Amino acid sequence: MATLSDVARRAGVSPATASRVINGSSKPVTEELRERVLQAVAELQYVPNAHAQLLARSHRGAVGVIVHDVSDPYFSEITRGLQRVATDQGRLLMICNSYRDPERELEYVELLRGQQVAAIVLAGSGYHDADFTRLLNGKLAAYEATGGRVTVIGRHEHSGDAVMPDNRGGGGLLGRELCRLGHEHIGVVAGPRVLTTITDRLTGLRAALAEHGLGLPEHRIRYADFDRDGGAEATAALLDAEPGLTAIAALNDSMAIGALALLRARAVPVPQQVSVFGFDDMPMARDVTPALTTVRLPLVEMGARAMALALDPGAASPRVESLAAELIRRDSTGPAPR
Repeated sequence: MATLSDVARRAGVSPATASRVINGSSKPVTEELRERVLQAVAELQYVPNAHAQLLARSHRGAVGVIVHDVSDPYFSEITRGLQRVATDQGRLLMICNSYRDPERELEYVELLRGQQVAAIVLAGSGYHDADFTRLLNGKLAAYEATGGRVTVIGRHEHSGDAVMPDNRGGGGLLGRELCRLGHEHIGVVAGPRVLTTITDRLTGLRAALAEHGLGLPEHRIRYADFDRDGGAEATAALLDAEPGLTAIAALNDSMAIGALALLRARAVPVPQQVSVFGFDDMPMARDVTPALTTVRLPLVEMGARAMALALDPGAASPRVESLAAELIRRDSTGPAPR
């Protein structure tokens, strides 16, 4: 690979002059010298060393994002919004998958701090884990002390900028729709118990059911992996325990799609015998058969707003932006059978 010295030699200038042109220095360079350097760059196909540029500049060009699993459509949509704003501002986006492993999340914070990224966005749910939260906040504080910025999506025990989807309100929409359709025998397919997102969605659902005099006993909730297979397994466990259930409320769309697959395999008609509800309104929700009734969160906008906050150093105090949920009715739900 060509070096900076090779470019300077080809252009007939000093390495310092070549560096000023390539790195966009504010020090003046004549137009003739600038053109000679750029022509040499093109001829030699020179690529600047990113690590050397990082040392030479006060501007940090990269942004780190920690997600639970970018293959999960929920995080794919959020990442679209993050990427859009980062690209518009000329930033490199570094995506780290924690796979819902708190230890790996801590390691990624340290890694991104070492890379001197301009900001870190925590895009996954917070955890009900006091020891982990203490360690995470300590590492984030050390990073922020060096000038880095932190933004979170969802409920985290971190004092800073945040984008808050209305998970509790969305759970309430789900509960009221179940009651409107006359469902009383309801099973819930939930994700991992340790996630704050699950707690908030369940809290909203329970509160809405209670408004109509209905309870949600713990034996009608199954906690499983936050994916299709987890949804199928949890649905099977619910139906085996209580064959009379008339509705399955899954707390994300991937789990709801697993529930639909399990019901189809058992020849249970949806929604004539069992209605299925999802949460998030991922793009696939409208394409499954039957199309999935779900609670919509503005996932792309959540990502875009989080990145905008992360790259805006203007505010002196933490900012919290709340985004509302919306019920989307489709074909997977209907009135409770008599």
